[in-house]
Amino acid sequence: MSGILSSARDFLILARYLKTIMSIKSTIAAVAASPFLLAGAAFAGPYVNIEANGSYPDGDYTGATTDVAVGFEGATSEGKVAYYVQGGPAFVHTESTDDTETELSGKVGASVAVNEDLSIYGEISGISAEASNGDDEINWGGKLGAKFVF
Repeated sequence: MSGILSSARDFLILARYLKTIMSIKSTIAAVAASPFLLAGAAFAGPYVNIEANGSYPDGDYTGATTDVAVGFEGATSEGKVAYYVQGGPAFVHTESTDDTETELSGKVGASVAVNEDLSIYGEISGISAEASNGDDEINWGGKLGAKFVF
């Protein structure tokens, strides 16, 4: 019986120790994140962006790309123009071959405040790929739009 009590006591000591360690880690994480929580929308600097995009033409899954990018964003001192640039690996899964390739991807974008309620934005993106003849190529994309706030 004393063996069971000893094992239970050891388990409780270990559990208390792990709880203390996890509490310290949670506190450190909260303190590290607090500048980002308290920062306003005008925060400029580095960031990490993880984005997954799936393709479902006619309702059937054909593939997905997951970007893991490191970037930098900022704005002019007046705040009328905001910009960002990011890049990193992209994991491209193709359903037909059930294979995942690692490519490089990047984006550059900006927005301009026309007035208090309207902004215009644009983005240019690119991702490396292998052409059908085996050569490396870059597939380009673009985005242009307007955002009206009311």
